[in-house]
Amino acid sequence: MDEINEIAKANRLVIIEDAAHSLGAEYRGRKVGALADMTIFSFHPVKHITTGEGGMIVTNNKEYYEQLVLLRSHGITRDRARFTSHSLHFTEPWYYEMQNLGFNYRLTDFQCALGLNQMGKLDNFVQRRRRIAAAYNEAFSSIDEIITPTEMATSKSSYHLYPIQLKTMDRDVVFQKLREKGLE
Repeated sequence: MDEINEIAKANRLVIIEDAAHSLGAEYRGRKVGALADMTIFSFHPVKHITTGEGGMIVTNNKEYYEQLVLLRSHGITRDRARFTSHSLHFTEPWYYEMQNLGFNYRLTDFQCALGLNQMGKLDNFVQRRRRIAAAYNEAFSSIDEIITPTEMATSKSSYHLYPIQLKTMDRDVVFQKLREKGLE
């Protein structure tokens, strides 16, 4: 991320980070989501927390935020300060403007309630995943054929996935043997 940020700054680029698998992860002591201009998280049912489906985009940039709000709600605004029309209905409480082509990217209130409840448990969920990863690392440490994920000094994984690398064995053979043992 340091190198990406340098390149982006030098070339006046916007960084949109895909953090679908890394909610709760850290890089150089900062949570993922604070490393880019915008960061996207997934709340699919298999992720760290879920809203049933959907996700969120986070940003600290007010201009990006305002554009994202427009896009999320069909490009519609009710913010009088943003109106471009001089309609006779400009001051009516029901008046709104569609300023951009937008989409319906809103989560339902029910989904938000579920996500907010789980967000309060995120640290515990991530700590549990880290304990499980440590147990796997310990269990696999005596098997020379397996290379386990390693933490870097600059980052802490949130372990959405725990990938292993095989030195010489064919992964299809290993996969089949695991399936025969009832492990998906």
